[in-house]
Amino acid sequence: MRAEIIAVGTEILLGQIVNTNATFLSKELANLGIEVYYQSVVGDNRDRLKGQLEIAEKRSDLIVLCGGLGPTEDDLTKQVVAEHVGESLIQDPLGYEKLIDYGKKQNRALTENNFLQTLILTNSQALQNPTGLAVGIFYTAEESQTTYLLLPGPPKELQPMMVQSVRPILKQVYQESSQLYSRVLRFYGIGESRLVTELSDLIATQVNPTIAPYAKENEVTLRLTVKTTSEELAGPLLDDLETKIQTRVGNYFYGYGEDNSLVKVVVALLEEKGKRVTAAESLTAGAFQRSLGELSGVSSVFPGGFVTYSAQTKIDFLQIDYTLIEEFGTVSQECVEAMAIQSRKLAQTDYALAFTGVAGPDELEGQAVGSFWIGLASNEGVSSHFYQVAGNRETIQNRAVMAGFELLRRELIK
Repeated sequence: MRAEIIAVGTEILLGQIVNTNATFLSKELANLGIEVYYQSVVGDNRDRLKGQLEIAEKRSDLIVLCGGLGPTEDDLTKQVVAEHVGESLIQDPLGYEKLIDYGKKQNRALTENNFLQTLILTNSQALQNPTGLAVGIFYTAEESQTTYLLLPGPPKELQPMMVQSVRPILKQVYQESSQLYSRVLRFYGIGESRLVTELSDLIATQVNPTIAPYAKENEVTLRLTVKTTSEELAGPLLDDLETKIQTRVGNYFYGYGEDNSLVKVVVALLEEKGKRVTAAESLTAGAFQRSLGELSGVSSVFPGGFVTYSAQTKIDFLQIDYTLIEEFGTVSQECVEAMAIQSRKLAQTDYALAFTGVAGPDELEGQAVGSFWIGLASNEGVSSHFYQVAGNRETIQNRAVMAGFELLRRELIK
């Protein structure tokens, strides 16, 4: 089953909006076992859209068009498709009634072009719009057996329509087809090139299931994908492949899922164990605490913390002896351990992370840019770890935050 996505809209070509629909649709279709072979963008031009349809029909079984279903003069998608497949446009009764009702509720007189949104092809299936007025269309050409799926352009309309209306139809139409089942593994502390090297033979010989590495900021994910007819058959195949991967690089693995992160995993572990954490930040200027604060309900494990950017605030806020800072400096093992111990004591938490270092652009206290210390205090005592990384100021701070979360995760699971 070969699919093709055509985004219609001059605003995409001009760079005024980003074509996020193609990403969303590709994932949705892949999950249904439908492989997207081509993606393209066409402006609001009748001839160019018609030419693209002629090309697509020769190479794809399913053509998905998004955009151009609205009421303005440049919304031409359904008109061009109707002409291409030799069908007329007719009024969809449900869409028509919804539009009339909308006009009444808004106390607005509807103009003739408003009703263009409710037109569908003869012999097609109307797709109702949960969040808008433009009716979608599902149509299979009798002669070529090519299926056309017409969806609205705004993501807030396209996505609900795809999930609520289109997905059930495609499942029914292609129910005998194999589907794709995926599992996402997340790794921290290993780069993409090394990860791929460690798994090179598995990647080189992959057939079904497959391995796809993706480098993200400060971490790497692996998507394991198997094509089969049921989830029951997919599970053992993915399990077997994951076991081989974990044997080699499991020391860097921290969690599963596309919508996951190191901070989410750490917070879940703190909640599970009934523990709390605080932080004292110099180098990262509150970025570690901000990452925690972005999660709902985190106050149960994170009561608050300290941002002690200057030497004086370390003395004033954390009650660190000024002679320690005078002797060892702020970018030192002694300072970061004192920060961790004092912040844990003052916040009365189970754990405390402390960060101090040089984010740049200049050296500090004779320490190179990218040098930093992280301290971790618990009821077992305090430990400290030195890092030297490359990058700009933001990169160094982000890497420090991630390293802090990894230290805490390992402490929680040991």
